Amino acid sequence: MIAKLPYLKLPGRISLGAHLNAYLSSVSGANYIQTNPRTDQNPPNSAEYEAKIQSLKSKLHPETLIHILSSTNDLNSSLRLFKWASLQNRFQNTSDTYYHIIMRLGMASRVDEMEGFCNEMMKAQFPESEQALLRLLDNFITYHRLDEALRVLSVLNSFSYKPSISFVNRLLGALVEEKKGLKSILFVYKEMVKTNILPSIETLNHLLEALFDADRVDAALDQYNRMQKKGCCPNSRTYDIMVSSLIGKNLMDEALLVLNEVLDNVCDLESKFFSHIIPLLFKNNQHKIGLRLFEKMKTSKILSDVSIYETLIHYFSKNLSMDDALNLLQEMINLDLKPSDCVFLDLVNGFCTLNKFNEAKTFLEDNQVTEANPYNVLLKCYCECESGNFLEAIDLFQEMMKKNITNTLSWNIFISHLTKNPTSNTLYKALSRMIVSGSTPDSLTYSALIIAKCNPKEINHALNLFHHVREEHWVIDSSSYATLIENLCKNNKILEAIDVFHYMSLNKCTLNPSSFSILIMRLCQNGKLNKAIDMIPLAYYSGMYCSNSDYNIILKSLSKIPKKNYLLIVFARMVIEGCCLDSEGYNELIKSTIEHNQVTKCGFFLNKMVDEGLWPSMEILEDSVSFLGRNCHLHMVLEMINKLVCEYEVVNPKIYGVLINGLWKEGYKDEGRWLLDVMLEKGWVPDGGTHRLLINSGGSEILVKGDTQDEIGNILSEGFGE
Repeated sequence: MIAKLPYLKLPGRISLGAHLNAYLSSVSGANYIQTNPRTDQNPPNSAEYEAKIQSLKSKLHPETLIHILSSTNDLNSSLRLFKWASLQNRFQNTSDTYYHIIMRLGMASRVDEMEGFCNEMMKAQFPESEQALLRLLDNFITYHRLDEALRVLSVLNSFSYKPSISFVNRLLGALVEEKKGLKSILFVYKEMVKTNILPSIETLNHLLEALFDADRVDAALDQYNRMQKKGCCPNSRTYDIMVSSLIGKNLMDEALLVLNEVLDNVCDLESKFFSHIIPLLFKNNQHKIGLRLFEKMKTSKILSDVSIYETLIHYFSKNLSMDDALNLLQEMINLDLKPSDCVFLDLVNGFCTLNKFNEAKTFLEDNQVTEANPYNVLLKCYCECESGNFLEAIDLFQEMMKKNITNTLSWNIFISHLTKNPTSNTLYKALSRMIVSGSTPDSLTYSALIIAKCNPKEINHALNLFHHVREEHWVIDSSSYATLIENLCKNNKILEAIDVFHYMSLNKCTLNPSSFSILIMRLCQNGKLNKAIDMIPLAYYSGMYCSNSDYNIILKSLSKIPKKNYLLIVFARMVIEGCCLDSEGYNELIKSTIEHNQVTKCGFFLNKMVDEGLWPSMEILEDSVSFLGRNCHLHMVLEMINKLVCEYEVVNPKIYGVLINGLWKEGYKDEGRWLLDVMLEKGWVPDGGTHRLLINSGGSEILVKGDTQDEIGNILSEGFGE
């Protein structure tokens, strides 16, 4: 058994309503009716009511009263008649008369009044009172009046009557089936304890289901572990509930522990268990234990049903164990079980994956398959085979037509194949035959035709086909959209390409990245930058993201126009979508800030670029450093400069000269001297301006501070021959 968890403590008595015991008083049934305002209304037909009273006066006994009550459709009138009869001195109610009025009230969902009459009947101590309540309990369960059944059970227990466990289990089963909640289940369980009704395994199974439904998994596992202490051994239904519920709660490890008990122990399992659990295991990729369970089923000589065969044939076909799959198919046939369409689909897929097209065709013929879908799988494989099976595809399609097993999908597969081997006459002949055969062209047909017409001479025809698709509100496949958009761009029909992209995006159809890049590039080349930017949220809406190359194209184009804010707007959009700039994108962004004289933004993006482990191109680095130096903002990028010197191989002495001069002017002399040392270590000689700057200020400062020779000054002097 699974390791024991804390014992489920059943709560105290659960009240099903404020009036559960409201009618245990000594008030008579007649007086009770008098105090209920809903029964004091005038009957809808006073003449009819008076006539029935007169009929009862002449012959008043229980059978007559029941007959009169049965013929009275209005429940309030029935209650008045019952009250009148109960007040007559010469009349005595019976359990049958009470049964009738209680049943009427229960079926009308007047639960409180019904319970009051139940109590009155029991207090009257009629000989058949217990049997009447049991009949009521049985009927309320049958008619799914479960609130009423619970009230009847409560009355039975309050008068120390003990219904059989079968009655209780029927009620529990109905409560679980109608998802009445754990509270109702525990109420019944508590009533059992009060009257010392011992639970059966069926009782505990219902409790397990209710606990799982209420997400009380730990309590369910605890009840499962305690079953034997309650004198109950788990049965097939128990294991079914445990395994399926634990898998449903994504607790596969716990489910496998229960299954291992099933496999290790000798227990009688029903076919329903295998039919439910084996497909469930395979669906959750638990193939190994699913096969073990299948072997146990065979050992137990339990016959498989269609669902198990379908599951296993699918598994073996997918794993290309065709002999095993075919053996199972033969078992099905021997047991007179008709294989479903999906069985033949799986087997044909298996053969085609192994490139055994002839075997697949022979298999379909030998089994006299008359459904189109398995043939469609083979037809599609013939058409898509790289080695080229054009003639075989035609032969197969002709056979399908002769056998009258083609459908619209068959025609679409065949027409799609013809578009890859374009011959206009053949294509239109096939389309005509399709219509004549009764198959109506649909979105797949138009997808194939659009691809066929995407050439320079027929691009307008392809566009007309798309317009028809839009009129029909169809969604064609993404490859058709991509082919159409690419060819529209090539033929300089940019606005039409935008129109197609807009339609497909609004239908949540994603364009492949390369086709989207072509669209963006052509828009930018044609000066339609606003349109290109508008494509970005549309792409996002359809579930695709712009690549760095797409953004780079847009950024490069934006950098050439005077509206400086556009580029930053696109950058903000990239940040929102979580798209990171690459080196090319940053280069364009920094270049734009320089061109638009945005000093702080230039420094910001340069720092951000280096922080992300990217380096500007040498041209951009030189331009940006010079730009920041001219504007006395090199101090903004001190950290970047440090990384630049330590990590990036800068082979341009001019950049060092700009940095040294700029930092010195901004008051960062120590950083300037450090860069000079680095420069000298590389064997580079600074330009004259940098030399004079350091000799006139930096060198003299050093001499004043100490007696040592100004070695840097000497080196510079020697280098320039001064």
